[in-house]
Amino acid sequence: MENIFTKSLYLFVILALVFCFGSCVNEQPKETVVKTGPVKEEIIKPEILKRIKEKGKLIATTDYNSINYFVYRGTPMGYQYEMLKSFAKHLGVKLEIMVNSDIDSSFKCLNQEKCDLIALGLTVTNERMKYVDFTHPHIQTRQVLIQRKPENWRKMKTWDEVEEKLIRNPIELGGKTIHIQKNTSFLPRLRSLSEEIGDSIIVVEDPEKEVEQLIKDVAEGKIEFTIADEHIAMVNEKYYSNIDINTPVSFPQNVAWAVKNGADSLRIAINYWLVDYKNSINSRLVYNKYFKNSRIVRIAQSQYHSISGGKISRFDDLIKEVSNGYNMDWRLIASLIYQESGFQTKARSWVGAFGLMQLMPNTAQMFGVDSASSLRDQVTAGVKFIKWLDKQLPEEIIEEERIKFILASYNVGIAHVFDARRLAEKNNKDPNVWADNVDYYLLNKSKPKFYRDDVVRYGYCRGEEPYNFVYEILERFEHYKNVIEL
Repeated sequence: MENIFTKSLYLFVILALVFCFGSCVNEQPKETVVKTGPVKEEIIKPEILKRIKEKGKLIATTDYNSINYFVYRGTPMGYQYEMLKSFAKHLGVKLEIMVNSDIDSSFKCLNQEKCDLIALGLTVTNERMKYVDFTHPHIQTRQVLIQRKPENWRKMKTWDEVEEKLIRNPIELGGKTIHIQKNTSFLPRLRSLSEEIGDSIIVVEDPEKEVEQLIKDVAEGKIEFTIADEHIAMVNEKYYSNIDINTPVSFPQNVAWAVKNGADSLRIAINYWLVDYKNSINSRLVYNKYFKNSRIVRIAQSQYHSISGGKISRFDDLIKEVSNGYNMDWRLIASLIYQESGFQTKARSWVGAFGLMQLMPNTAQMFGVDSASSLRDQVTAGVKFIKWLDKQLPEEIIEEERIKFILASYNVGIAHVFDARRLAEKNNKDPNVWADNVDYYLLNKSKPKFYRDDVVRYGYCRGEEPYNFVYEILERFEHYKNVIEL
């Protein structure tokens, strides 16, 4: 209640100031109202936010690194990812991630309406505001120099000896070569710094490597200097003890998400959400998790981290071999196994399903395996079962849709899926399309109105479980495709 009152009071003050200002001058800049604070959504064109809600999906682009977005032990993680998930949940829509670390490409993605939002940890600059609109900042940072400590720094008697070997005054950057990620705000800042110190700074823009890779190059002695935002540098300092990050080259800057110019309804919806999110416990937990918790270092060095190790589980090789033998994407099977057993070989459900793929005893018997069979035989039986389900489905279900019907059938049985198809057809929905058609009737098959319908042959079904099963596996599969090699 207090939060609503505060927002209302804030809105009243803003409108009063705008009114008073308008009485003193002949022309009021339109952007003043839209950009400076919360505004009632009704006075803003709602097309973009409406489109997102209608399609039920928020498409966001972010960069793939050890902070913003990655997969660890089969689970998608990351600072930007968790914030985006929270916002998508707030909107009541699903989240789709597009991996893109190139800022120019991300701007094009927005302008061509291939994505709705950029969550790259962008610093807000006047130049960028020509191409995108920024939300309220979610953190502040500053640009810092990344340099190596002296080779024998651990053996030096005092820290002053170490400091003497490091650059602390930006004037000392004159004539130095600094490698930076291409299309970042580091370039204009270094140009300005060069003017300020009255000496040239040689800047090399790397078109291939992003910030964390360049930091690694500094640590390994491949390059001498790079620039990073301080919050990114602080995390990487935990990985590389021989780098120094304590020389700032800019004043503090705001870091924010970006939307397409004129996407005011989405921008304002984000800003309203940010007010509550930034004051929440979850916000603090997420920030501390990625920027302050030392465990993030162990995670980043794990073989099950998608960047450092590239593995989803210890069964990757087995899953690849079996899946390839049946012309299936192993990452889909891995996502299914994660959902079914969490890669626990001894997993057993209350109804008797067992093993990595949680095969029911009758299904396992069909394919000649049981709980004592080898892991290879169990996984092979699970993949064979998937192929068997595929053959039971009508040919008119197109390839992109079939996997959804197959996954639902794997979870709840194909008979209930056929019931849902009949219900869809009876109610003038498409029995060959999953989303907003067959899935609706499977979801509601636990209600008497549906399971007692005369076209239903197999009665009651707890439809929420297979409904979520399909979407969660496919969502995770998309994350795996984003960052795990085929």
